[in-house]
Amino acid sequence: MKPRLLLASAATAAALYVALPALAADTAQEFVNKAAIGGMFEVESSKVAAGKVQDQSVEDFAQKMIDDHGAANAKLATIAGEQKLEVPTALDAKHKADLDTLNNAVDPVDAPYIQIQRDAHAEAVTLFEAYAQDGDNAPLKSFAAETLPTLKMHREMVEAMASGTPDGQSGSSTSTTPAVNTPDTTNPAAPVPGANSFTEDQARDRIQEAGFTDVTALTKDDQGIWRGQAVKDGKSTAVALDFQGNVVAGAN
Repeated sequence: MKPRLLLASAATAAALYVALPALAADTAQEFVNKAAIGGMFEVESSKVAAGKVQDQSVEDFAQKMIDDHGAANAKLATIAGEQKLEVPTALDAKHKADLDTLNNAVDPVDAPYIQIQRDAHAEAVTLFEAYAQDGDNAPLKSFAAETLPTLKMHREMVEAMASGTPDGQSGSSTSTTPAVNTPDTTNPAAPVPGANSFTEDQARDRIQEAGFTDVTALTKDDQGIWRGQAVKDGKSTAVALDFQGNVVAGAN
């Protein structure tokens, strides 16, 4: 190839390289469309599941999705209105089909609902991470960044439920108040043994969310329970995190 052609090709490649990152982020309206439909689906699918699941932990999680995503949806609608952007009022074909599948599933729907939530939160975290980093609208970008930690927490919760028993089924129905509740409300029998999908970093974050600081020496024992040391109210204490997300102080 002639030198002039080589230079032209290099210049073209460089221009494409510079342009590609801008293509990765959704526009403000695209983000609103995806976020609103995703949030609407979270609420609607959780309303269906709340009356059709068997495990109390899954029902509690469904109610948390209704509350958390309902609040996020309202906030998104307010910001979008201020930015003169349209907010979808109905699900798209894909999410409607998923909702119909859940509606038509034979009770109990614990397993399909958990899988739906795993997929939905994987998509949501990816969407919000991308827009929080490269979004083109400052108020929406801030909304994405502020909402992202909650979405990641939801994802950790549903992954913990999915790993509760073999074959990705939900945890035992005897586990009455697991991770899907607030960090201050734990299973009375916690820490509960079980296959634990929390990584060390996720375990540390979860413990810190429960009000602990200086979390150190985390190790996972042969029962699937993360154990370590932490500080709360100025005092050092042993702390444990089980597969359901229950955080227990003073656990041996």
